[in-house]
Parts: sequence; C-alpha cells; structure tokens
Amino acid sequence: MTTPQGTTPSPSPSSAPAPRPFGRTLCAMVTPFTTAGAIDLAGAGRLAAHLVAEGCDGLVLNGTTGESPTTTDAEKAQLIEAVREAVGERVPLVAGVGTADTRHTVELALAAEKAGADGVLVVSPYYSRPPQDALEAHFLEVAEASGLPVMLYDIPGRTGTRIEPETLVRLARHPRIVAVKDCSYDFLGTQKVLARTGLAYYAGCDEHILALYAVGAAGCVSTVANVVPGRVAAILDAFDAGDTARAAGLQLRAIPLIEAMTAGALPGTVTAKALLSALGLPAGPVRAPLRPADRETADGLRAVYAELVSTGG
Repeated sequence: MTTPQGTTPSPSPSSAPAPRPFGRTLCAMVTPFTTAGAIDLAGAGRLAAHLVAEGCDGLVLNGTTGESPTTTDAEKAQLIEAVREAVGERVPLVAGVGTADTRHTVELALAAEKAGADGVLVVSPYYSRPPQDALEAHFLEVAEASGLPVMLYDIPGRTGTRIEPETLVRLARHPRIVAVKDCSYDFLGTQKVLARTGLAYYAGCDEHILALYAVGAAGCVSTVANVVPGRVAAILDAFDAGDTARAAGLQLRAIPLIEAMTAGALPGTVTAKALLSALGLPAGPVRAPLRPADRETADGLRAVYAELVSTGG
C-alpha cells in the first residue's frame, strides 16, 4: 500500500463524510521486546495481525506508546518492515518520525518511506519549544522531504508547544499535510480547525473518541485499542449506524479502563504492556527509563479489564 485513499484534503469543509486517509480505528501499537530487551520483530508481527483481526483498520508504529525515544533508527525501520510483512496491504501503517531535531525527523521520514510506511506522524519538536513560525517551517520541511502524507501530532502536555489553530489552518494548505492526531485538550480550538479545513482529525485521547467523532473527526489513534481493539471499533460502529445512545453507552463503559490505562501515574506504554502480557499477547518489558507496572497496579488493571469485557455489547 503506497498511497492511502483520500490523502489530499479538501480546501474547505463540506457535507461529505470526513476523509479517512489512514483508516478509522487506529491503534498506537506498543513495540514488543524480548526478555533480554531486544526488539521482538516476530512478536510485533503477531500483535499487529491480532489487532487488525480484532477491528483496527490502521496502525501507528514508533509512536510514544511504541517507545520511540528508546528505539534506534534501525529498529524503527525494522519494525515497519516486520509489521508490513505480517499484515500485508490490508491496513495503512503510519510511522512516528517526530524528534526535537528537524534534520533527524526528515531522515526518519525518508527511512519510514523506504521501509514501507503509508504515512508519517510528526510531533511538535519537544523541549526547545519553537515559536509558531519555526514550528510551521519544521512541519513544512518534513512534508516536503518525502512523498508520504503527514499526520501532525498536537500534544502540548508532552512537548511544551501547542500547534495553534491558525498554524494548523495554514499547514492544511500543504497537499501532504492531511491529518492531525489531537491531544490538545482544546475542544473549541479543534472544532475551529475542523470548520475551516479538510484536515482529518483523529482523537489521540481515548476519553475523547466519541466526542470528537461526533463533530466530524475521522476516527482515533487509541492506546486502549492495544488491549480492547474491538471495543474501540464498536463505539465508532454504533455511531456510524446511527445508534448514538449505544455509542455513548460503549464509550462510558470503557471509561474505567481508559482512566486506568492513560490517566494514572504510569504512561500508557507501561499499562498496555502489563495488560498485554497478562493476556498472553506479545509485549515484553519496557525500556529504561520506564519501569514495569508493580504487582498491585497490574492486578488493578486486570480487574478493570475483566469488568469491562464481562459486560455484553
């Protein structure tokens, strides 16, 4: 799969359905490691195939949930190749390439394209906190570097820099900047951009999946989908079928697991790997400086997960 459908957004919104350049139910997939700490490429292939079989129609690799800060450039490329081999052309693969260095980000984008990715996820450069004009120039340079469509990642709580709505409106004019993973926690600002551009928005915070979808988003990039991919897809399925009450019920029933996995003291990588390991799915340890969930936390996660999956519908 070289070019996902719908990668060029319309210059202005319309009554047509939201574009879905990378699918609808995307999982921010963890990167499995062996017990010795090496990347587990075979395990990554098995996990990816499982997620697709259970309802994900797109995968994000080498994101923060995939521990990109602690994987090498070579490992990142190997992961894309292994997952592509496992899932074939069935779903788009979006590769996280964002770093604090524009030159390095460009290098990773070119490597992702060569490895078989269908798009790249580019986060705001972190720590340096560039002003908006420098931030815009960074994203444009990455977009110009390869032929892949770009999903911008707006997560100021991690990076220290918001991609301001007006900056997003300008960036939307570039033909390869087609989507946003939204963790801005600025629902008003998000709607302003949705109203003025054809950017495909993906909820990056699991608690916002239904709310953002209801105002025209393309779908989600979900951490919780690592362990309940079918449940995440079902929320969007119900909304698409016009059963908004069911969609709301499914979203609300998932909140305890969403909170346990993403709103506590531990990053979603740690909680997802704890649950995946308990379920017998490929995950393995996390890499330092992260540490695995302690026994009490892992037991609590399993209890919340069991409560959710015990409910029907």
